[in-house]
Amino acid sequence: MSRRGEQLQNKGARGKRRAAAERSDAPAPRSPGSGSGKGAGAPPPRWRVWVKRLFIWSTALALLALVFLGFAVGFAASSLPDYATLKATQPGQTILVRARDGRELVEIGPSFGEWLTYENIPENMTNAMVAVEDKRFRSHIGVDPVRLTGALIEGITGSRERLGGTSTITQQLARNLFLNNNRSLDRKAREAVLAMALEWKFSKEQILELYLNKVYFGGGAYGIDSASRKFFSHPATELNVGEAAIIAGLVKAPSSYSPTADVQAAISRAKVVLGLMREQGYITPDQAQVDVSAVQLKQDAGQNSVRYFTDWVLPQLDIILPETYEPIEVWTTLDIGMQRAATAAIEANTPKGAQGALVSLDRDGAILAMVGGTDYVASNYNRATAAMRQPGSAWKLFVYLAALEAGYVPEDKVVDTPVTIDGWSPRNSNGRNVGETDLRTAFAYSINTVAAQLGNEVGFGTVASMARRFGVNSKIDTFPSMLLGSSEMRVIEMTQAFAGIAAKGTPVEPYGITKVTGASGEVLYRREAQRQSPAVPDHVVKGITDLLQAAVQTGTGRAADIGRPVAGKTGTTSSNKDGWFIGFSSGVTTGVWMGRDDAKAVAGLQGGRAPAQAFAAYMRYAVKDRPVEQFDVTLEAPEWQLEPDQEALFGEPEDYYYIDEQGNMVQPGRRDPADGSEADPDAPPAASRDFLEEATGGNLPQNQRPQRRPAQPPPDAPEQ
Repeated sequence: MSRRGEQLQNKGARGKRRAAAERSDAPAPRSPGSGSGKGAGAPPPRWRVWVKRLFIWSTALALLALVFLGFAVGFAASSLPDYATLKATQPGQTILVRARDGRELVEIGPSFGEWLTYENIPENMTNAMVAVEDKRFRSHIGVDPVRLTGALIEGITGSRERLGGTSTITQQLARNLFLNNNRSLDRKAREAVLAMALEWKFSKEQILELYLNKVYFGGGAYGIDSASRKFFSHPATELNVGEAAIIAGLVKAPSSYSPTADVQAAISRAKVVLGLMREQGYITPDQAQVDVSAVQLKQDAGQNSVRYFTDWVLPQLDIILPETYEPIEVWTTLDIGMQRAATAAIEANTPKGAQGALVSLDRDGAILAMVGGTDYVASNYNRATAAMRQPGSAWKLFVYLAALEAGYVPEDKVVDTPVTIDGWSPRNSNGRNVGETDLRTAFAYSINTVAAQLGNEVGFGTVASMARRFGVNSKIDTFPSMLLGSSEMRVIEMTQAFAGIAAKGTPVEPYGITKVTGASGEVLYRREAQRQSPAVPDHVVKGITDLLQAAVQTGTGRAADIGRPVAGKTGTTSSNKDGWFIGFSSGVTTGVWMGRDDAKAVAGLQGGRAPAQAFAAYMRYAVKDRPVEQFDVTLEAPEWQLEPDQEALFGEPEDYYYIDEQGNMVQPGRRDPADGSEADPDAPPAASRDFLEEATGGNLPQNQRPQRRPAQPPPDAPEQ
């Protein structure tokens, strides 16, 4: 065959093969009755393939997750402490505060009652807790799939703002034992793992026992026994169904449903618990109708105002104690009876819309009572130790102390007349001036112009220094108005200063803790007596006590009279913004302040009225068991102040002998020559060489030895 023929033959063969291939790709002819379905040999749709793959991979991942979760739970279970260790752990430090007589004052921090085994826990208590917190507790594995699924659906659909209400009792226990309270997804996951680990390692009874002995019920109470004793004054073994419902209802929000904070809220919540117990078959309908309002709640007497004191004193533990987390007992100086009397005095006498504060110190500075406001629950701001207020005329204590130290005595005559000091012109409260009077009367009636004159005479710095001597640490202004109490002070430091006068001029330091003991009774701290020296001479103390007593007997503080000697001073600031009375009797010093927190005027507020009345109401109780003490005001001033100059016995001033700066005798009548001439060079030396060498402790240089004759006494001088 020719070459041309072969090419044609090959081309024809290729055409046949192409046609056959095209026929094989064409759809097969439909058979009768086949409809529109595809042939049996057709591949499945693409979406079915992906669904199948997704199912396979999801199943594999779920199995892998379960394996991983199993390992995680198993590892967590193996890492958990044993039951005894979990039982012994406590979530914080307990501080028991005792009064000066040893009685329990208040318990701060976690409070733990007796540990109750599952067998000793009342059935009503376990049923109430399960009913309200975790009704499927006895069947789940630590997490509740039903509650979890419902919460997830609510979260996805947006019917709730956040995931919540999913924690089982076991999860709550895991959180309390090992985790914090943040709501992150990571924390929730770890909580679930730990809960399943707890279920793996411990029985349901052990988990309930741990939970009921450790869960927080508010007010510092951890565990049902502590809660029962706090709210009902009896152990948890005696809980009835109504009391159990109240305690179980606290877990959701201890601060909101606490019987001591809101009785009605606690009762309403307890009724919800009783309804759930009835629905779940734990109690009969008749039991569910128990009158929860008839439950007898424990009364926390004195808890209100006592917290002002504990809030002030407990932070001092960080200074006086080494770091410790063991339970401790703090023995304080507070007198329970005096604290109640102080609280009643402030509540009864403080003007409407105002606040009141009181601090009472024993003669050594021990705090006997402290009230920082009319209601601690409404406001825990301690106005006795933190508020800065102008003391007004109570500040005159320091002005008159400085004047007495400078040489004044209570009988000295002074003149009440208008005065201007550097452009400042103080006025008396009645707008009048009485003219000549004595120091005692000026102080008793709180005459401003006399105090201003005295303070200006002794100096602003001297007055400020006197205040510092008696414990005032606040900033003291140097303006003239500081003489009348324009510098802001704290109640406790003004009371401290007056207490120093009561202690015969010896400054005192307020304190509230006498000792601290540990869990086993060992003494961790004991206060040592402080030694102080008098800040002013004895005659100054007697003089100021005389003035302070006159202020109560005849002056502005007459309302503070309690039928025994009282010394004190009133204080009232401009526009009646502040009222003060501070005084002492029988070794007890008490300071009272009243005013508004916003420093607005209080109608009729004067130191000699409501504050003095509150002082008297409290002090009648405070000193009732103390002997009456008379004040020693017999003035025995130093010789330089009371005795005549002994040199007057030697003759007339012209006959006196003087010495110059070099120790040389100056002739009579030649002292301080007006013409500025020097002393007579022939004048004899004032002292002999032997005397000067003995006085200086060594031999004088030859050129400094006296060459003149020794001084001779005047011929008419008497013999000594």
